[in-house]
Amino acid sequence: MKLRISRLIITAILSVMAYIPCSAQPTFTDASRSNRERAEDIVKHMTLQEKVALMVYNSPAVERLGIRNYNWWNEALHGIARNGNATVFPMPIAMASSFDADLLEQVFTATSDEGRIKWNIARAAKDKDMWYKGLSYWTPNINIFRDPRWGRGMETYGEDPYLTSQLGMAVVRGLQGEHQDGPIKALACAKHYAIHSGPESTRHSFDAVVSERDLWETYLPAFKDLITKADVKQVMFAYNRMFGIPAGANERFMRDILEKEWGFDGVVVSDCWAVKDFYAGHKWSANKIEAVAAAVKAGMDMECGDAVPAIPEAIRRGLLSVESVDESITKVMEYRYLLGEMDGETPWDNLSPDKLCSQEHKDLALKIAHESIVLLENKGILPLQKSEKLLIMGPNADQARMLWGNYNGFPLNESSLLDGIKSKGGNIQHIEGVPYVEGLTTAAVTGDVAMKAAFNPDSKGFDVEKFVAAAKDYKTVIFAGGLASCLEGEQLEVSAPGFDGGDRTTLSLPDVQKRVIKALHDAGKRVILVNFSGSAMAFADEAKWCDAIVQAWYLGQEGGKAIADVLYGDVNPSGKLPLTFYADDSQLADFEDYSMKGRTYRYFEGKPLYPFGHGLSYTTFKFGKARIAETADGSKALVVTVRNTGKRAGEDVVQLYISRADDPEGPIKTLRGFKRVALKAGEQAEVSIPINDDTFLWWNPATGRMNPMEGEYTLHYGDTSDSKSLKTIKYRFKK
Repeated sequence: MKLRISRLIITAILSVMAYIPCSAQPTFTDASRSNRERAEDIVKHMTLQEKVALMVYNSPAVERLGIRNYNWWNEALHGIARNGNATVFPMPIAMASSFDADLLEQVFTATSDEGRIKWNIARAAKDKDMWYKGLSYWTPNINIFRDPRWGRGMETYGEDPYLTSQLGMAVVRGLQGEHQDGPIKALACAKHYAIHSGPESTRHSFDAVVSERDLWETYLPAFKDLITKADVKQVMFAYNRMFGIPAGANERFMRDILEKEWGFDGVVVSDCWAVKDFYAGHKWSANKIEAVAAAVKAGMDMECGDAVPAIPEAIRRGLLSVESVDESITKVMEYRYLLGEMDGETPWDNLSPDKLCSQEHKDLALKIAHESIVLLENKGILPLQKSEKLLIMGPNADQARMLWGNYNGFPLNESSLLDGIKSKGGNIQHIEGVPYVEGLTTAAVTGDVAMKAAFNPDSKGFDVEKFVAAAKDYKTVIFAGGLASCLEGEQLEVSAPGFDGGDRTTLSLPDVQKRVIKALHDAGKRVILVNFSGSAMAFADEAKWCDAIVQAWYLGQEGGKAIADVLYGDVNPSGKLPLTFYADDSQLADFEDYSMKGRTYRYFEGKPLYPFGHGLSYTTFKFGKARIAETADGSKALVVTVRNTGKRAGEDVVQLYISRADDPEGPIKTLRGFKRVALKAGEQAEVSIPINDDTFLWWNPATGRMNPMEGEYTLHYGDTSDSKSLKTIKYRFKK
C-alpha cells in the first residue's frame, strides 16, 4: 500500500513542478518542514475556487497539488458510526454513569483504532466516496444537560460541568492519541459551542441568553478544559443564537474567547447547515452571501453545508477579504498535514484489521456497560436466583437495536435483554404486545424499522388485564420499559403524548406502561422495572409499585448481557447518576429558560427522587473521617478510608463536592473530584482525591471569570450528592 501511495505522491509532485520554477522544491512537498509552513505554501498555489472547495466538508481532490478527496464529516459518539460494522459502546450519558475517565479513554482509544482501520481500508481501495470514513470525528458532545426533557441529552455526559470536562477530556485523549511531533491519530471535536441544550424544535431560531455567572460557571468550563488542557483540534459551533447573534457569527465567542483568551488554533467547523440558519431561521442576515461572510470573518474554517460556494461573491461585494479565506484554508490544510493523510505514511498504517470488532473491544464494551448500569431502587429482590421462574414483558424486552442508541455503528452480533436473561438458564417466559406509547402509529416512527413492531398502531382499548392474566403463574415479572432513540433524540418527527420533535414534554413513563406496571403490582406480583432511556425519568409512582428499578440507558451491543449479569449478581452494580432524577414535572423550570436557577443538583432546592451521584450496590460501604494530606510531590489531597461492610465484592465512587457559605447566589454544592474504588467484602482502602487551585475555581465578580478564590469552603464527600448522606470537612483555601 505504501508503494502505491508513494507513486501517487511522486506523480503529484511532478505535476506541481510544471507550474513552478524547476530550480526549487515546493515547501508543501517537503516533509521536513512544519505543517504550518507547508499549509501556507500550498495555499499560495491554489485558485480561489480551489480554496473554497476545500473549505466544504465533502472536499474534492485537487490532483495537480497532490490533494486527495476528503470528507470531514465523521461520527464517533460511542464507537465509529454509520460506516458498517464497528464496536457499539453505550451512549455517552450511560458511560457518564461510570464516573470512570480512565475507562472512557480506553473506549475511545479502541474507537480511534477502528476508525484508523476503516480509513486504511478506504484509502487502499481508492474510495471516491469518503463519507463517514475520514479521521475528523465530530465528537464529543459536551453541552450541559441542563434539562432532562432535551432529546439530545443522551449524547452528553450529564448535568455537571466538572464531570463533563473530565470525561470529555478522556474522549479527546482516546481519539487523538499521544501526539508529539509526528502525525496525529485523529481529530476530536468539542461541540456544540457554546450555549446549546434544546429545545430541538426551535434550535434553528432560538436565542440563548444567560447571566455571565451561568455562562462561565456552567456552560463554558468543559469547552475551556478541552481546549486548554486536552488540546482538542476541532470545535463545532451550534445552531442557535447567543445573546442575539448566531453562534457561528458571534465574534465575542469565536474570536475573543475561543481564539484570543483560550488560544484555540484548531479547525472551527459549522454544525450542519447552521450557516443557512443565519438568514433562514434567525433572520439575522439577508441571504447566504452575507451569512457566509459573517461566519468566515468570525473564524469558521470548515462548513458542513452549502454556503461556502458563495464566498467569491462575498469577496466581490466587499463583504469578505481574501485574507480571511486564506486564514481559514491554511488552517484546514495544516490539519490535513497533521493527520498524515497528505503524505500517506503514519504510525497507524499497519493496524491489524483483526482489531475491528475484536473480542478485546467486545470485552471493553461489556465492561463499560457493567459500570454504566445504575441500580435506583432495590427492596431486597435483587440479585435474582438463577433458578427463579420469571416472566419478562415490556416494549424493550426483545429489542436489541434499541440498545444501540443514535449515531451508532453496527455490531457483528446483536442481543437483547431477553437474550441476556435466557443465557442464564432457568424458567423464562416472554410475552409481547406492550407498546411504548399509545396513540402513535408506526408510520410516525423515525428510526430503525425493526423497532416499529413495538408500537401499537391502534392502541384504543388496550387490554392491560390480559398481561396480568398471562402472569398468573409467575411471582416475579421483569418489565423492560422506557423509551427508544426513535422517540427521543435529534429533531425527530414524532408527535405523541409526552413527546415533541425529539424532546419530551413529561418525565413520566408513558401512560400505557404505567398502567401495566400498576396492574401487575396490584395483582401481587414482584415487579422489577428495567428502564431504557437517554435521560431522567420521574418514577415516584414506580418506586412504590416496583420491588427494584434498574436504569439501563442505551447500553450498546453488550447491553443485554450486562444487564443480565447485574440482575443475577454476577456483577455488582456500581453506576452513579450523572443527572438528577426529579420526582415529577412540577420540579422542572421552563424548558426554554437557560438560567441555572432551580436546575440540576447544583441549584435545585427541592427534594429529587434520586439525586445526582446516586446508585445502589449489593454491598454496603462506610466512609471514615477525611483529612487533608500532603502527597509525595508536595501537592495536597483529600484522603478518606472506605470500607466494604457487606458480604460481596463491589465498587463504589468516592465523590468530592465543595460549597461556600459566603456566596448565597452560588451553587448549593458542586462536584470537584471523584474516584472509583474496588473492594472485596470486609476490605478497606484509603482513597486520595487531589486538592489544587482548580478545586477551588469559583465565580469572581471582579474579573467576570472563574478563578481560584481564597476563603472558607466546606468539602463534602461520600458516594452521592445527597447532603444527608455526605460527610463534611472545613477547609480554608489560600493561594
